[in-house]
Amino acid sequence: MTAAILSIRGLAKRFGANVVSGNIDLDLVTNEVHAVIGPNGAGKTTLINQVIGELTPDAGTIYFDGRDITALPVYQRSLLGLSRSYQITSVFPGFTALENVSIAAQGHDGHSFGVWHPAAREETLTAASLASLQQVGLAEKAYCLASELAHGERRQLELAMALVSKSKVLLLDEPMAGMGRRESESMVQLLSMLKGQYTMLLIEHDMDAVFALADRISVLVYGKIIATGSPSEIRNSPEVRKAYLGESYASA
Repeated sequence: MTAAILSIRGLAKRFGANVVSGNIDLDLVTNEVHAVIGPNGAGKTTLINQVIGELTPDAGTIYFDGRDITALPVYQRSLLGLSRSYQITSVFPGFTALENVSIAAQGHDGHSFGVWHPAAREETLTAASLASLQQVGLAEKAYCLASELAHGERRQLELAMALVSKSKVLLLDEPMAGMGRRESESMVQLLSMLKGQYTMLLIEHDMDAVFALADRISVLVYGKIIATGSPSEIRNSPEVRKAYLGESYASA
C-alpha cells in the first residue's frame, strides 16, 4: 500500500467519564477516499476536530505528510494542506461566491487584507478562484451572493474554498447533510470527479454515498474503530452489520 499522508496513532479523548476517542489508529493513503462511519455519538466529528486542531487529544499522535502535527494550531495545519468542510456551511453570506473563494485563496497565500485592494480584484487570486468555482460546477454563480445560493450550492462553494487553498487532504464532515436526494446525487457526482486527484477523509451518514465513493471504510462505535476494510468487506462484516449497518446492507 502507498505510504500514508495522514497517520493517527493511539488517539484518545475524554470528556469526563465519556470516552469519545479510544486509542484510535487510522491511516489515510494519498489520493484515496477513506470514509469513517458510525452511529450518532460514535465520536466521528470529535475525531475530525482533533485532526484539524480544534480539539487537543488527551493522548496519541497525529502525523501529516511525515510531520508530527499534534501540537500545531489550526491555521498552521491549514497552511500545510489540511482543509475541512463542516456539517453546517461556513461561508460569508454577504459576499459573492467569487469573493468567498478569493478570501480563502488570499488567506492561504499570505496576502494582506486591505481596504484599497480587495482580494477579488487581484488578478492572480481571481483566476485561481474562478478555476476552483469551475471545478465544482459553480462558475456561472461566481457573482451571486452566497446567501442567494441553494444549500447544495453553498456546500459546493465551501468545497471550492478548500480546493483553492491547495489542500493535500480534504476533511469532509457530512458533506451531504441537509441535502435532498438530487442535491446529494450531485455532490456524490462532484466528489467522484475529484476522486483520485485529492485525498479525502469522509464522515457521512448517507451509506449509499459512502459505498459509492469510498476506497476504504473505518467503522467507529463508542469511540473505537471496530473494523477497517474495503466497501465489500465492511458491507459483509457481521460485526459491522450488527453494530451499525443492519442486514439490509449485506451483499446477496
